[in-house]
Amino acid sequence: MLKIIETAPRNRAVILILEGHVGGPWVEELRRLCDRALAAGNDLMLDLAGVDFVDRDGVDLLQNLKTRHVPLVNCSAFVTAQLKG
Repeated sequence: MLKIIETAPRNRAVILILEGHVGGPWVEELRRLCDRALAAGNDLMLDLAGVDFVDRDGVDLLQNLKTRHVPLVNCSAFVTAQLKG
C-alpha cells in the first residue's frame, strides 16, 4: 500500500510525500497525480523518506520523473540502490 500526501501548491510548487510501497496499482495513481501537477504548471518534488520498497514499474516511473526534472528527496539507501538498478 502507498500513502500519498499532497501539499497545497505554494509558489507553484507541489510536494508529494510518499509512505509505503511504490508498486502495483499505486504506480498509476502516483503517475496520475504527478502528471496533473506538472500539467498545471507546478514544480513538483517527491519526498521518499517513508518509502520502503519500489517495484519495477515504480522504478520506471521514478526514473522517468527524474528525467522530467522532478527532484526525488530523502531516499533511503535501499530505495537509492533500487533506482540505480
